[in-house]
Amino acid sequence: MIIAVVAILVLIVFGLVIYNITIHKKIQKFKNMNQRVTNLYVVQDFMNAIGETSTVEEKINKINDILIERYEIKYSTIVVFDGAEYQVKASNVDKKHWDALKTLQNVDMFKDSIETATPKYVTVNNENERLPYQEMEFGRAKAAIFFPLYIDNVYIGYWIIESGTPHDFDNVDTTVLEVIKENITSVLKTVVHQKTLESIVRKDLFTGLYSEEYLYGEGKKIIDQYTISTICMFKIINIQDINKEGSRELGNKVITQISNYVKENISSEYVFVRYMGPKFVIAFSGVEANSVGDFLNETKEKIENMKIQLTEEEIKELNLDVTSNKNEYKQIAIPKLNFVISSYYKGTGLEEVLKKLEQYLDNANKKESDITNI
Repeated sequence: MIIAVVAILVLIVFGLVIYNITIHKKIQKFKNMNQRVTNLYVVQDFMNAIGETSTVEEKINKINDILIERYEIKYSTIVVFDGAEYQVKASNVDKKHWDALKTLQNVDMFKDSIETATPKYVTVNNENERLPYQEMEFGRAKAAIFFPLYIDNVYIGYWIIESGTPHDFDNVDTTVLEVIKENITSVLKTVVHQKTLESIVRKDLFTGLYSEEYLYGEGKKIIDQYTISTICMFKIINIQDINKEGSRELGNKVITQISNYVKENISSEYVFVRYMGPKFVIAFSGVEANSVGDFLNETKEKIENMKIQLTEEEIKELNLDVTSNKNEYKQIAIPKLNFVISSYYKGTGLEEVLKKLEQYLDNANKKESDITNI
C-alpha cells in the first residue's frame, strides 16, 4: 500500500516537473516572441526618427531616447569619432560627466573590446565600489556594457549603457543588445551621408538661393510632409548666348532677376534652389502636377518678356572697362526658359526624379522652350 502511494506521488511529482518545464518553455517562447515584436517596433521607430526629425544630431538623440524608453535603460550614451575627436552625440547622462564618457577609448579595459569588436561588461559587487572608468563620479553607475561601433569594418565610436544597480546586466539577453547595436550602426550609417550633405550645403553668390544639396536635407523634410509633390526643373536655355554676345556680368544679372522673380511669386511652403549653373528647381510641396500648369505658364511668359540690361550705375560699380566695348555691356538680354515637371511620392528617391528631369533638359533640343510633364 505504501509503495503504491509513493509510486503515485512520484508520478505526480514527475508530472508536475514535466508541466513546469512545458510552461517554462511556453513562457520563454512568449518572451522571445514579445522581444522580437519589441525589436520590430524599435526598428520602425528608428526609421520614423530618420524621416521625421531634421538634423543629424536630432536623429541620433531621438533614437537614443527610443532605446531608453523601449528597453528601460537607465543611462545610454552614443559617442562618435568625427575624424578629429570623439563627441557625445546622444546621452541622458548629466553633461558634467560627458568629458569622461567621451574618453572611454583610452581606458585599458575597453581598448581590447575595440580591438576585438566585442562588447565589454563591467560591474561592481556592492554600493561602496565604483566602476574603474569613473574618475570623478561615485554613485551614478554600478554596472555597464560597452559596445564598439563599426561601419563597414571601420571603427567609428561606441555605445555604452549603464545602470545604478550592481550586477544589473548579469542576465541580460546580449543577443537583443547586439541587434540594438546593429540598428544604431545602421542609423549612424544613414545619417553620416546626411551629415556630409549638411556640411556642403551653401548659398549661391548671385541669387542667395540654396544649392542642390539642400534638397536632400532640410528641403526633403519640407517636401516629405506631404504624400505627393510636384518637382519642376527649368533651364535658362540661352544663357551661353547672353554671356557670349553680351557679357558674363549681364548673364549674372539675368540669373539674379529670374531667381528674384520666382522667389517673390511662390509660396513659402515651396522649396526653390539653384540646382546647377542655369538650372533651377522648384518643389511644389503637396501639389499635384495638374495644379501647377497655370502658375508655370504665367511665370514663363513674365520672365520671357523681361528685357534685362546693365545700368550705367552697375557698370560703374562693377568697375568695367567700357572704353572699347560699351555696346557689349549695354546689350539687352531676353531670357528663354525650358521647363520640365514630374511627380514625386514621399518615400521614393528624390535624387532619381531630379536626375530624370536634368537628363531631359540636357538632351532636349537647344531651341526647345516649353513646359513638359514626364
